[in-house]
Amino acid sequence: MNINFQNVKTIYFKEVKSYFNSAIAYIVMIVFMIISGFLFTMSFFQIGIASLRDFFGNFFIQLMLFVVFIPAITMRSFSEEKKQGTLELLLTKPVSDLELIFGKYFSALTLVVITLFPTVLYFIIISFIGPIAFAPFLTSLLGFILMSAFFIGIGVFISSLTENQIIAFIVSVLICLFFFLMGKLLIIFPPSLVSVFEYLTTDYHLNNISRGVIDSRVLIYYFSMIIFTLFLTKVSLESRKW
Repeated sequence: MNINFQNVKTIYFKEVKSYFNSAIAYIVMIVFMIISGFLFTMSFFQIGIASLRDFFGNFFIQLMLFVVFIPAITMRSFSEEKKQGTLELLLTKPVSDLELIFGKYFSALTLVVITLFPTVLYFIIISFIGPIAFAPFLTSLLGFILMSAFFIGIGVFISSLTENQIIAFIVSVLICLFFFLMGKLLIIFPPSLVSVFEYLTTDYHLNNISRGVIDSRVLIYYFSMIIFTLFLTKVSLESRKW
């Protein structure tokens, strides 16, 4: 498997530029900053404790980022190319499927990481007010990035299946919502399968890594799911040749 990283770089910067040439990047970042800033302020002053645990553990912030914003970012990844008829043209150039996938995938991940940047500012603000543990903050932020990376993989894959951005968005939301809520619905599964579904749920791994310790099982889970979604995307793009 030969990957021309210059091609990946070219596609990556093209996609990042396209995000910031449209309204979507600014809408996602501004809305997230406003809502997360409001929730951070409310939780901090209500509890009066120098901690970001409640911020990262806030159900609404997680739902907004993982289930709404990420599908909104990724819905256009391939569907727009298909609709405009530029995907086939792009792939006739000396660019492999993987190079195209990586370029689009990492550009979406970059936008999410930039969106999460305000959390660093929250940590700095709290550190001036009182002592705060750095490890839980760092691992919680890492957990958010890893979970985002998995859900971006889902969004990019679904986008590769259709030329309709709205369909890509809705299907991505439903799949992300399933993984997001599965940990809260374990009671409906047979007892013998609870441990299996618990391992598959993103909530379980996010809670583990947020405690301040990086567990190798968490990294294996997220990287496996990311690789799997990118593999499915590659298969989806290759299906055009069948």
